[in-house]
Amino acid sequence: MIGQKDIYNLSDIDNFISNGQFKEALTVLDSLSKTNPNNPHLFLRGGNCYGAMGSFEQAILCYKEAIKIQPDFAEAHTNAAVFLKDIGEVNEALLYAKKAVKFKPEFAPAHNNLGICLYELGRPKEAELAYKRAIALQPDYADAHNNIGNIYKDFGQVDEAIASYKKAIEINPNTFGAYDNLGATYSELGKNDEANEFYSKARGGNKDFEQGISFFGEGNFTEAIKFFERSNHEGWSDKVLECHYRNSEFDLFKEKLLKFSKNTPHIRRTVAALSAHYAQNLKTDDPYNFCPNPLNFVCHEKIPELLENNNQLTNELIKDIKTAGVLKRPYQYLSHGTALEQSSGHLFRRPEKSFKKLSTALVKTIKRYYLRYKNEKNKYILSFPKEIIFSRSWSIEMKTGGYLSAHNHPEGWISGALYLAIPKENGEDGQEGAIELSSDGDEYPRLHDEFEKKVILPNVGDVIFFPSSVFHRTIPFHSNEERICIAFDVKPEFR
Repeated sequence: MIGQKDIYNLSDIDNFISNGQFKEALTVLDSLSKTNPNNPHLFLRGGNCYGAMGSFEQAILCYKEAIKIQPDFAEAHTNAAVFLKDIGEVNEALLYAKKAVKFKPEFAPAHNNLGICLYELGRPKEAELAYKRAIALQPDYADAHNNIGNIYKDFGQVDEAIASYKKAIEINPNTFGAYDNLGATYSELGKNDEANEFYSKARGGNKDFEQGISFFGEGNFTEAIKFFERSNHEGWSDKVLECHYRNSEFDLFKEKLLKFSKNTPHIRRTVAALSAHYAQNLKTDDPYNFCPNPLNFVCHEKIPELLENNNQLTNELIKDIKTAGVLKRPYQYLSHGTALEQSSGHLFRRPEKSFKKLSTALVKTIKRYYLRYKNEKNKYILSFPKEIIFSRSWSIEMKTGGYLSAHNHPEGWISGALYLAIPKENGEDGQEGAIELSSDGDEYPRLHDEFEKKVILPNVGDVIFFPSSVFHRTIPFHSNEERICIAFDVKPEFR
């Protein structure tokens, strides 16, 4: 039994947690656990504190201890699943999520979290049912409405997705993920003003940070730095580094990079791109040990499954891309109005069997890739995702004159493309329709033109992937044939 004094202390703990005083809460919890070692609620709260502080592994240990004391503790199972998913242990997370639903079937968060795990594992129909169950149990569950919107978006049901995101915001205006999802959806629809409005709200409305973004967009990087530093908003230090670099303040860039890297241990791919450019630009060593010499980590090989049975899977994929009701949109920012369309949503989470087969084949290839480089001592390899989960996948169909300008995918870990159709005519130099990879891009200031490049002309059945910080572009082609590929991003271990 918990005594009256202990109840009072538990209330204190809850107050500390609600006020963000997690260390103070842990101090009280440590004292209480010595006199009440078999109270699972203490370990639940301890896990909540560690999770809020970013110590996910410690949080998981606390939840598992609570479950050891009380095996049917649904809340502990649910929270363990959340953080197991966040560290990339999605299959284990799914086991805990299923147990939470079993032990407390009327607990809406358990169903929502089960949906998240199923969604991460590429089982969208089952995830949709879990989200719908969560909403049936708790109609004002904002996160569940937001999450089911992602499934509608992946299936190309854009109106339903937008309605779900807006419903989440109507219920809870602080559902920032829904603002971000609306921004991405309106961007894909070419509605840039609406997209920017929602992206701004997704950032939380920090006025200093938004003013910094405004100056940044105008190219006034000196003023932007002042507002980014004042904002103390998430990601402000990355923006400061980019401003210094774009101002060609290379010494300040390196000085602050080393300082921020020491104080911010988590990996930042935006900084990795800047640092790799800096190393080639100043012909020196890369000061940020994410992935020095990133072109050495480019993979080019065949996907055997695409070529088996007279290219059966390749033909199925092309057919599904063209006929399965996949929403298409112009790739407005990078194709410059050329003949190019990109699919919306997440192909690997669609119901067609061809996309699932391809996803499975890619996971095998990426796991072999890791084994090839596993002894490398950089952050890209040392923090390689334990489970290969695709955060995005989309088709790109190009016709005569189509191309993409240099860009990278800083939200990913690995990015790449596999090729379903390639024009036979590739120009006099043999490079039309090829992919070019480099550390140079995004109009960063250049001191010379001697940046290392790698140009690869793929064949049907090939896959090319690389660290997501690498810039890549498509060389324009003039053939009358189509160029069709499926691009993808692999999710980092920690988001």
